[in-house]
Amino acid sequence: MGRMEYGPAWEEALQGFTAHLRDERGRSAHTVRAYLADARDLAVFCTEREISEPADIDLAVLRSWLASATAAGLSRSTIARRSASARAFTAWYHRRGLSATDPGHRLVSPRVGNRLPTVLDQAQAMQVLEHAGRHDGSPRGIRDAAILEILYGTAIRVSEFCGLDVDDVDAGNRTLRVVGKGDKERVVPYGVPAQNALDAWMRVRADLALPSVHALFVGERGFRIDSRVVRSVVKKATDAAGVPAVAPHAMRHSAATHVLEGGADLRSVQELLGHANLATTQRYTHVSVERLRSTFDQAHPRSGN
Repeated sequence: MGRMEYGPAWEEALQGFTAHLRDERGRSAHTVRAYLADARDLAVFCTEREISEPADIDLAVLRSWLASATAAGLSRSTIARRSASARAFTAWYHRRGLSATDPGHRLVSPRVGNRLPTVLDQAQAMQVLEHAGRHDGSPRGIRDAAILEILYGTAIRVSEFCGLDVDDVDAGNRTLRVVGKGDKERVVPYGVPAQNALDAWMRVRADLALPSVHALFVGERGFRIDSRVVRSVVKKATDAAGVPAVAPHAMRHSAATHVLEGGADLRSVQELLGHANLATTQRYTHVSVERLRSTFDQAHPRSGN
């Protein structure tokens, strides 16, 4: 959604919040973008409910906003980040003396559970990518195909994807410079299909991107692409390919699982995914074992079935 879908009070507050994060808190550009995107989404949500002043937010509104994100299929980790963004925004607004209370103070983040990630199997992932590759040749169709190839081909997070700039691409080495959690940079490789899709996108990128925008991928209005657009692209592609509808993070989970199934060692996959803790990466071995067990039960004559 665009910036003008809320009134001047929200616009002024968001500008002040941006300056606070950047200048007073010293947050990275990546973190500022993520928090600001969340705050803008909250502004649109409130405006649609005729809450034209940030001072009129209450705890019920914040809970309703997070509930709508849950209903839209966002992951628990994304909702937890949205909760943190909202708390940061309302705390700053209250400290400035612009609201009588801080409703975010009592907003509880959802616990990020240890559930096994949802994944597509390799055949389903190929169906999605092959179907996306048969686009109509429009800049949007070319962009969407490149989005899917990069998400699956690099296994990066959707927030990392949205933060990519043109200068982050090293086409010669087929790598991306990615800023992950904790503002840590890493270099992520990708394959020839992703490079071909990216080359095709770069040939038409100027048809959608505003000249002053350095983002690698942009939305319909020419600005940096939003995570909601990426979710829409993934859902449309999985629906069209006739595979289970998944969110963008499932492309990451699927790629990680398939790399492990292909024989990669756990430490290499940890580096690829940007996990600080090896235990997080080990969740993907559980997925692979479950799939192996399912295959064994179906195919082995001595499986007991």
